[in-house]
Amino acid sequence: MKLKLLILLLLVTVKTSAQDTPLRVETKDIPNRLAFYAVNENEQDFDVQIKISGTNFRQSQGRPRWVRVPAASKVHLKTVVLMRGKRPNYTYDLLVNDSLSRRALKKEFERIKIKPKKPVTLYITDACLTCDSIVNPLEASNYKYIKHLLSEKPEIADQLKSYLPAPIDSIKTPILNIGGRLFTQIETYDKLLEELNKY
Repeated sequence: MKLKLLILLLLVTVKTSAQDTPLRVETKDIPNRLAFYAVNENEQDFDVQIKISGTNFRQSQGRPRWVRVPAASKVHLKTVVLMRGKRPNYTYDLLVNDSLSRRALKKEFERIKIKPKKPVTLYITDACLTCDSIVNPLEASNYKYIKHLLSEKPEIADQLKSYLPAPIDSIKTPILNIGGRLFTQIETYDKLLEELNKY
């Protein structure tokens, strides 16, 4: 009996983890239509296929196609036509493949910001000389981050003072909090990435 229970628990655990998907689906209401999008909040490209079933809507009867969803992007997968005056009742299956096919459709996509491996908070002092070398690439990157101008947030500056090796006014580099650790010697975006990717 214990062995059967252990096997059942193992199967449930395997099935639960197998259902985790690196992508999520968003829907958008359009007049008389419902659009489905794949949102990839990872640093890896995937091919996806969506199968929608249910009632009170019409959809193309063509065979579902694989669609490429690049890293840190949102891609339109499919749109269904709603029956007038009725609320759609649907379920969907999303198939995700990390083995990219040359046959996958490559649609237009919208870039999105994603969480880096470790949270990043940037504190900028008035004396900062190299801040643009980190701020500009961060703005252009796929990563979400938080930025504080210390001249506008004196309460944060007061909290930081006791954790810094020198007075805040003398620090000419950005003060970075990466995964809960403070850094005052990172001057370039490449060095920031290096620290982000350390385990």
